[in-house]
Amino acid sequence: MHPQKADGVSFTLYARDGSTDGAPVLLVHSVNAAASAYEVRPIYEGLRTERSVYALDLPGYGRSGRPHRRYTPRLMVSALQVAVSWIRERHGGRPVHGLAVSLASEFLARAAVERPDAFGSVAFVAPTGMEGRRGPTGETLAKPIVRKIIACPWWGKGLFRNLTRPGVIRFFLRKTWGRKEIDEGLHAYCVATTRVPGAEHAPFSFLSGELFSADASRLYEELTLPVWSCYGVRGDFADYGASESLRAKDNWQMLRFETGALPHFEVTDEFLGSYERFLEGVVG
Repeated sequence: MHPQKADGVSFTLYARDGSTDGAPVLLVHSVNAAASAYEVRPIYEGLRTERSVYALDLPGYGRSGRPHRRYTPRLMVSALQVAVSWIRERHGGRPVHGLAVSLASEFLARAAVERPDAFGSVAFVAPTGMEGRRGPTGETLAKPIVRKIIACPWWGKGLFRNLTRPGVIRFFLRKTWGRKEIDEGLHAYCVATTRVPGAEHAPFSFLSGELFSADASRLYEELTLPVWSCYGVRGDFADYGASESLRAKDNWQMLRFETGALPHFEVTDEFLGSYERFLEGVVG
């Protein structure tokens, strides 16, 4: 583990060193009430040893710092940029291939739009923001009244404890998988990570819309790097209604898996094979 800091908040970066032949890959987990780097574990463990692979716990999640503060897209993007700079320094300045899951795709897209020279490619697994969000740059979908209700000192922690009971976490993972069977290791880690002091702070920002970017769809459209994207057909957490214009772009590849929203847990070999073939075709 390699501790890092962004905007005054510590976060944890994990490293698995492989050969120096291939450009490094950074994996970014999704954002929800019980998120952590465990969500990208099959990719972290499965990528071939020709590449060094990194994963991080975003601020407010996993083994990262969980201070009582507002968690914003800018904080998350800053963490990605700090991680990418550190990785590039470790690899002689080579661009990094970034892969993000769900809502973190919006953070990765913004980081790549702001610093395209730092990335060799980007990849999105079940990305949010595909429903046509083209609002003002820098604004979010924050609902202040929701934040005020759920973060109330009188019942906020109790509400979070109820939302993260083992049975409730299982319910939402089944919605993610789109079926009864889920990954039991992920379920156990989700339960454990929500018991850490301060675990409610980042999820309150998530639940109140503060981590969703109003301009997410425009960010995807602005990407000029090679893009690999995929989604599953089961589950109900993503709207891809505005993705047709992206499919038509020369730098985009978009795949569909007969799985839930986390295909790398269900069809790991197929997922990794497709992603690795994409990486092999990217210069650098």
